[in-house]
Amino acid sequence: MTQGPLTTEAGAPVADNQNSETAGVGGPVLVQDQLLLEKLAHFNRERIPERVVHARGAGAYGTFTVTADVTPYTRAAFLSGIGKQTEVFLRFSTVAGNLGAADAVRDPRGFALKFYTEEGNYDLVGNNTPVFFVKDAVKFPDFIHTQKRDPYTGSTEPDNVWDFWSLSPESTHQVTWLFGDRGIPASYRHMDGFGSHTFQWSNEAGEAFWVKYHFKTDQGIKNLTAEAAARLAGEDPDSHQRDLRRAIEGGEYPTWTVGVQIMPVSEAETYRFNPFDLTKVWPHADYPVVEIGRLELNRNPENVFAEVEQSIFSPAHFVPGIGPSPDKMLQGRLFAYGDAHRYRVGINADHLPVNRPHATVARTNSRDGYLYDGRHAGAKNYEPNSFGGPFQTDRPLWSATAVSGATGNHPAPVHAEDDDFAQAGNLYRLMGEEEKERLVANLAGFIAKVSRDDIVERAIDNFRRADGDYGKRLEVAVQALRG
Repeated sequence: MTQGPLTTEAGAPVADNQNSETAGVGGPVLVQDQLLLEKLAHFNRERIPERVVHARGAGAYGTFTVTADVTPYTRAAFLSGIGKQTEVFLRFSTVAGNLGAADAVRDPRGFALKFYTEEGNYDLVGNNTPVFFVKDAVKFPDFIHTQKRDPYTGSTEPDNVWDFWSLSPESTHQVTWLFGDRGIPASYRHMDGFGSHTFQWSNEAGEAFWVKYHFKTDQGIKNLTAEAAARLAGEDPDSHQRDLRRAIEGGEYPTWTVGVQIMPVSEAETYRFNPFDLTKVWPHADYPVVEIGRLELNRNPENVFAEVEQSIFSPAHFVPGIGPSPDKMLQGRLFAYGDAHRYRVGINADHLPVNRPHATVARTNSRDGYLYDGRHAGAKNYEPNSFGGPFQTDRPLWSATAVSGATGNHPAPVHAEDDDFAQAGNLYRLMGEEEKERLVANLAGFIAKVSRDDIVERAIDNFRRADGDYGKRLEVAVQALRG
């Protein structure tokens, strides 16, 4: 802000910002004091509805640099050559907590990345885990309701959480991730990121591939124990946000090595499990992670509200050469994220500086609405037109996907090794003995709070089906806590 006299929102100079206008000394305040009314009215409206999920977050700007030739797989311009750099904005977040919640809690972390490419903004909206709790978006509102406050008690309820998880065995893999050591990262800088979903890449020839994104932290993985996190959350609720800001202020720029797993489209149908199932990972032995770039965060936002709180991300923001897959969770998010932002920030949220394209110009026929800035001037608002307006390219952003069969409420296709428990068991068996003990203790401490024995037994049985030793240890630990 430039130096000069304080003004009203309309630019008029303010004579007195210390005393409101009254009818005589000690008299009542006058309604003609427009500075007072303007300040109070603006203050009452300084907050917008918080995100239903991912409300608590922090963000920073940076650059993505291509380090490998991926043009055989995608025609995306920002990936077109080794050394090519693209400006990015990355928002980290917790999932279940409200805007004022603490950072150091057991919760997945959002990893939402906006690439400001010359072909438009590309949003990759992922997490710090490669999997999720459910595989179909129709179950997502129910899942989140269990994580939020109960409408009767006004509190988060272990009964709700474990009732849903125990009745949704597909959640067993993600729950094992969440209650393991990586369930509470020490900071946003010391955790990996994942696109989580399967996406489509297509090259200049129209050949398509399925891909998964991986962001490997170069700072190394660091986590907090449940005890250390509880102390930190009480002592400094803003711990992760503060750590990120101070690191960048001090020139200690966090970086991630970016890689992808690539599956030829022809292999998806006969792969041993459904490759579009968000509750499963692709084993690296089948599809190794290929390094493609480097992500660096090097600039803090100037204003947290304007740039972090009002930032919007949508998985539907694709660019030429990148598109969706039949992942049913992704398909639901293609609608839900944009709809949430239109409600929360407004129909013109994409016009805000943090959200608008930085390397190109958006050319649309959308007009008016809340906070419209008149940017189109007198241009026509329809297409086609003969007045020099924007025109269609006749080239789809991604390649077509073959479909067949009748419409209906179908479950996802079943592959030879589809299973809700195998990968959770594999993850458990990868852990060292001490890590297994912490995992079991973390789970038992939460399950023991459940009031109904049938929910407890269902919950334990899911882990028993993942691995016999896993379930037995958990059963013993829960029994000890419940007496």
